[in-house]
Amino acid sequence: MLIKGGRFMKLQGCINYLLTTAQHEVFQKFSAGLSRFHITPGQYGVLNCLWEHKSCTPKEIAQSLRLENSTISGVLDRMQKRGLIDRIVDPNDRRSIQVIPTETGMAMRDAVLQVIDELNMEVLDCFSPEEREILMNALRKIGNVADS
Repeated sequence: MLIKGGRFMKLQGCINYLLTTAQHEVFQKFSAGLSRFHITPGQYGVLNCLWEHKSCTPKEIAQSLRLENSTISGVLDRMQKRGLIDRIVDPNDRRSIQVIPTETGMAMRDAVLQVIDELNMEVLDCFSPEEREILMNALRKIGNVADS
């Protein structure tokens, strides 16, 4: 993209660079914060879906997290090996699989959500309340994410 004077934009002015860099910083912070629970930010996303809905199909989880079905399959495999989730075959439709949290997965809910709240506050601490609202609304608009 050309800017005034016929020169090209610097990398630091590119929205993709800025979003990627910011996402990397946030991901590192969340990875470190969730490490005490031995879960990744992606696994937190899966657990959050299950905490909210009690059970979901792998496809529903993938859609909610905006991941490919093949990606979610590997995440679910690792989580099942750790005893965080179970996969249940629907007795009425053997092709349908429901993912549910185990007791272990449910037991960490409150502690994980507390850490997530703390991490969100930490990341957004450098913004005024008005700036936070503008930033969150802008990110929702860019990501086409409905306000919940």
